[in-house]
Amino acid sequence: MPSSSPSLTITSKSTVYPSTPTPAAAPAAAPSLKLSVSDLPMLSCHYIQKGVLLSDPPLLVFSDLALLLKRALSLALSHFPALAGRLSTDPLGHVHILCNDAGVDFIEARAKHLTVRGVLSPDRDVPDCVKQFFAFDRTVSYNGHFLPLLAVQVTELADGVFVGCTVNHAVTDGTSFWHFFNSFAEAARGSKRPSNSPDFCRDNAFVSPSAVLRLPAGGPAVTFSQDEPLRERIFHFSRAAILKMKSVANGAGVSPAVAEIMGKRSNDGFLAGNGKVAPTEISSFQSLCGQLWRSVTRARKLAPSKTSTFRMAVNCRHRIEPRIEPYYFGNAIQSIPTAAPAGELLSRDLAWSAGLLHRNVVAHGDATVRRGVEAWEREPRLFPLGNFDGASITMGSSPRFPMYANDFGWGRPLAVRSGRANKFDGKISAFPGREGGGSVDLEVVLAPATMAGLENDAEFMQYVSSVE
Repeated sequence: MPSSSPSLTITSKSTVYPSTPTPAAAPAAAPSLKLSVSDLPMLSCHYIQKGVLLSDPPLLVFSDLALLLKRALSLALSHFPALAGRLSTDPLGHVHILCNDAGVDFIEARAKHLTVRGVLSPDRDVPDCVKQFFAFDRTVSYNGHFLPLLAVQVTELADGVFVGCTVNHAVTDGTSFWHFFNSFAEAARGSKRPSNSPDFCRDNAFVSPSAVLRLPAGGPAVTFSQDEPLRERIFHFSRAAILKMKSVANGAGVSPAVAEIMGKRSNDGFLAGNGKVAPTEISSFQSLCGQLWRSVTRARKLAPSKTSTFRMAVNCRHRIEPRIEPYYFGNAIQSIPTAAPAGELLSRDLAWSAGLLHRNVVAHGDATVRRGVEAWEREPRLFPLGNFDGASITMGSSPRFPMYANDFGWGRPLAVRSGRANKFDGKISAFPGREGGGSVDLEVVLAPATMAGLENDAEFMQYVSSVE
């Protein structure tokens, strides 16, 4: 039966299975993938919700489009069988993905009163209607024990289509998520195989042979409040604006502030955590993060002695030796915290804040990654997502993810948007700008008073090309 909300109608819901059955997919003999020390902490996080806004396909009515996407999804699942499975905890407490072809949800919805421009909402907060474009709203990843690990919702708009993809966060990180999404789009364009096959090997440092995460009966809850008032905006930074920030952060060559942070520099350079010479130039993204850190801290009006923390999620596939395959399927991420007193952060310049971030990122090599893994094995714990002290910022996603590669056959996306999942005061997500070339969109979620302060922060807003 169709179901309705004030602004959206679910017209159909079905189960999609892999086009080619997974070998030994009978439940009694299902192959399984053990969750790693990077997967397990995500059991208390919401499912990832990301999607793309597309123009109307010129030659397809919506019913034919839905059929095309269902077939493409089925084909993609045959190459990503883990997503068609379920989570299972064995008697020893180890959690696995059972590749049992249990299927995924495919949802068709209609919101013909909404336009592309209304969804984009230029110069306004992201409208609440976007949150209805995704399944499994506020669903904790532990629930993958009895719910599908993946759901795709296709929503028909007045002049466009939104394809929303919801995936269990204990099964994928951002790298794996967008790899699957790209492969799904490739299948819709007629490809029989993904350009890059996923790697399901579990022979790496993240897969612990013995560590067990003890969970409460019924599973964990999210670690942050879901009821606080929040505002959400998309701030766009052009390539020119990003390069200007980078120039300011690096100064004319090497600034004294950066030299102070990085320490004595010699011809052999600064050693990163993997023992290799690290780049001494602050990157474009580190520069942007440094500016955001300063401006949000100022908008929060923190006491000078209050410690402000900026957390960055980093991909560890290339940070550990031997390297993990770039298309390894699963979570291979760690969080890098950088802290400073609010007063010092604001009394210094952009080179100082960006330099702090730069130092910690380049130092996060093989030894640091392994220390993090070993610490988790000694004390298994859920990932403490949230802003517990009112002074934290958490940066997720990445402008390097190929989000605009999701061409389903009639053109690149018009925009990328996300659902309600894992959002709290200080949660930031970085997307590539649609025009490419190093442009960046920041999805910024803040308390209303802090957002108002950020909008009035001249130092920050001078770099904002537009607010979408």
